Amino acid sequence: MDNPGLRTIVSCMSHDADILIVGGGLNGPCLALACAQAGLSSIVIDALPEDVRSGDGFDGRSYALALASVRMLGALGLWAGLKDHAQPILQIKASDGRAGEGAAPFFLHFDSAELEEGPMGHMLEDRHLRRALLDAMATEPLVTHRPGITVVAQSTEGAACVTLDGGEVLTCRLLVGADGRRSGTALRAGIKRTGWDYGQTALVCAIAHEHPHDGIAHQFFMPPGPLAILPLPGNRSSIVWSETHVDARRLMEAGDAEFLAHLRPRFGEFLGEITLAGQRYSYPLNLTIANAFVATRLALVGDAAHGVHPIAGQGLNLGLRDVGALAEVLADATRRGEDIAAADVLARYQSWRRFDTAALAMATDGVNRLFSNDNPALRLIRDIGMGAISAVPALRRGFMRQAAGLTGDLPRLLQGRAL
Repeated sequence: MDNPGLRTIVSCMSHDADILIVGGGLNGPCLALACAQAGLSSIVIDALPEDVRSGDGFDGRSYALALASVRMLGALGLWAGLKDHAQPILQIKASDGRAGEGAAPFFLHFDSAELEEGPMGHMLEDRHLRRALLDAMATEPLVTHRPGITVVAQSTEGAACVTLDGGEVLTCRLLVGADGRRSGTALRAGIKRTGWDYGQTALVCAIAHEHPHDGIAHQFFMPPGPLAILPLPGNRSSIVWSETHVDARRLMEAGDAEFLAHLRPRFGEFLGEITLAGQRYSYPLNLTIANAFVATRLALVGDAAHGVHPIAGQGLNLGLRDVGALAEVLADATRRGEDIAAADVLARYQSWRRFDTAALAMATDGVNRLFSNDNPALRLIRDIGMGAISAVPALRRGFMRQAAGLTGDLPRLLQGRAL
């Protein structure tokens, strides 16, 4: 059927920018800033209004940034302004547990003192990272931020073109989808996804506590799903608490007092009295992997390419690896005089990222299935296995380096080097 809107964008001839990025969350702005280092111009289409993005009130949302991601933010010129707001993750402790019983003795213990590079990562509040990205985009002449608008149609025939909700048409050499797990960019390109639901919902909030956390991140494996307690600056921690869909829905509908009454038996008393320190959020947990990370004049990054279980806290870090890899591929292609949207150029990005993504997806899926149950035999097997990893220094340091994002074929930006 003839589509007038599509016919309009197919007829576009000029380019408004080298790259048009759909998605103004975290990965999209990072990609725009990275590509600017190679002289490539970008337009970032952001569905949220700027006043929503720029709000500086603490709402409880935070990110666990691996050391490699911190190095990337440094290479983009952002970390100097962020480090004073960040909490180093000095240790990670994991254990089995049941509500009301507290945690079992730790069967896995990572201490950053064993790494020459320093802390395995940092916790950073959402408000600080988003504000830094907005400020950086505003001062970068090669980046244009377009907040409060959405893409309603796209075409990559001849040139990459999009139509915005107000009827405006923009053209570019390359279209990038950084628009989340339900990526409209991928859907309009006909890219299908593979995955499944975990039957779990993540409850996310921040809590204030009586005693200091000493920079220690805790992972308690409960039968319905894991509970992560991640240190924030001061006597506060970020909580990622997995429950069944039914129980999570009930907890989100409950008042703050009832919510805390259910959290306390799972949390334990090691940090003293706890109170809520921000809003509560929830989102269903699933695995969703795009069947292709690229198409004609199009690439996907972050959750648009892959969404994994948060059990290892690697979601944003995985997306930043995508950003670093794609920016490097595009920068090198530009310096060689290649078309940055050519099929062979984009194939380099896909081949670089597919294996790493598949490996992490399988690892998080397997760990969640192994630990989200109360089977005595499985509890014994996993406790022995994790205990062995913790007891063997070479294995322990290997897992620590992996958690810090220091393994594999790292893009230059994640090594802390500019493009």
